[in-house]
Amino acid sequence: MTQPLDGHRALVTGAAQGLGEGIARSLWQAGASVVMCDISEAVAETASSISPTGERIDSRCFDVADEAAWEEITAELTGSGPIQILVNNAAMTVSKSVWDIPVEEWDRVMAVNLRGVFLGCRAVGKAMREAGYGRIINLSSLAGQRGGVVAGAHYSASKAGILALSKCFAQELAPNGITVNCIAPAAIEGPMSRAMPQEKVQGLAKTIPVQRLGQDTEVGNAAVYLADPRNGYVTGTTMDVNGGVLMR
Repeated sequence: MTQPLDGHRALVTGAAQGLGEGIARSLWQAGASVVMCDISEAVAETASSISPTGERIDSRCFDVADEAAWEEITAELTGSGPIQILVNNAAMTVSKSVWDIPVEEWDRVMAVNLRGVFLGCRAVGKAMREAGYGRIINLSSLAGQRGGVVAGAHYSASKAGILALSKCFAQELAPNGITVNCIAPAAIEGPMSRAMPQEKVQGLAKTIPVQRLGQDTEVGNAAVYLADPRNGYVTGTTMDVNGGVLMR
């Protein structure tokens, strides 16, 4: 049976675990060939867990805040064919009061979370523009939509910046057959939630209208929709995956 992303190649950052892993798995299951990227070498093991035979899966290690690394990885991958899908997911989350955030930490979070998206959109977006097609998906957050001190002010600010940055790229790239959209998840089950006391997780779930945390597959399904070549009229928008916490 034909899958919606058959013949497409995707690059997913922050893919060693959590949302990035879930999104990569969903794109792979939808037929895409996926290059999973992360600063951690564990991404290779994660890729093997998705496809033990290595079919339609590959991995690379690099720092998304490094402009030269983006240029290098883009040149390498496009040398053997186009990248049709880019998912900018890599991010740092540091839970800390605004009064306790060192400037160096602020700069690093911004570098990974926001500059990394800018560099990725520009490097891969340029290649997509030359090819005349592409789907760019940037991961924002509920914290970026309404502010949030639990995840850290630097995290919230960076995720808010992604929303505006994505609209800028959407306007620039729309004439070239490229869509740029955001996904804004709220509380999703993953490494962070599993590290929390169970009673705290249950208390968090009670604050969500659907009464549970989200699944990474639900975010992955949203990514598949936005990556689908049939959905070229959807650009510059934000898809909420939040269980009804923010309704608009």
